[in-house]
Amino acid sequence: MPNTSPPPPLTSLADLPAQMATAGFAVLDAATTARLAGWPAPPQDWGPHWDDLPPDRYLRDGGRYRRRRHGCFVVEGAGIEAVPHRAHWQPVEYNALHGGIERWFEPLPPALAADARWASMLAGLAGVAAGLHPAACWFAEAHVFRIDTTDGIGRPTPEGAHRDGVDLVAVFLVARQGVKGGETRVFDVRGPQGVRFTLAEPWSLLLLDDARVIHESTPIQPVDAAAAAHRDTLVVTLRRDGFQGPQAMLSA
Repeated sequence: MPNTSPPPPLTSLADLPAQMATAGFAVLDAATTARLAGWPAPPQDWGPHWDDLPPDRYLRDGGRYRRRRHGCFVVEGAGIEAVPHRAHWQPVEYNALHGGIERWFEPLPPALAADARWASMLAGLAGVAAGLHPAACWFAEAHVFRIDTTDGIGRPTPEGAHRDGVDLVAVFLVARQGVKGGETRVFDVRGPQGVRFTLAEPWSLLLLDDARVIHESTPIQPVDAAAAAHRDTLVVTLRRDGFQGPQAMLSA
């Protein structure tokens, strides 16, 4: 079946503030992502970190298609501080499938979190978030994902179209190997308006103002049923008012 998904609607770095202000989302190609993140070039040498991910033990649909790691950071200007390893938690209002439970994923590889390019990437994203919602301090959660086709199909967003309960969501496409599908869909929360496209270029980036849009990615399937196939992403969320957690909800 031919690929009928439109190409991503790319935004330049100069146009990024206006695009986020008007549309609530933007897509950057790899070269523009590198400039935003302060990288001399996209970090192709990070790819092997995605080859050593433990299975997600919390999938409630019974699937075996997701592997991941997780880490948390506080970003104040150029200062990046890794916080002690903690659970990932979302309210059911934002994740009806996996919300309301503490999910303890394995931590990020130390070599990744300690890389100077990691810190500059978080600082660049905090700058985008501050352009949308003025704040000096940001609470960032990073998720290293691999979705594979172990059971014939993999679901990047098993919870369906959703928001994350944060201020900014950044989805980096790290790699696609032998897969079809995985189309990204972004919808305005106020109505049916939306766009669809497929991220294909390694280190291209989708940025989302989480208050204004909902998003999902369609399932993936292998191009060749006899060959391994996967889609790797890095998802970083930033929030102004602390990390999400049950205690934060009780005090709200």
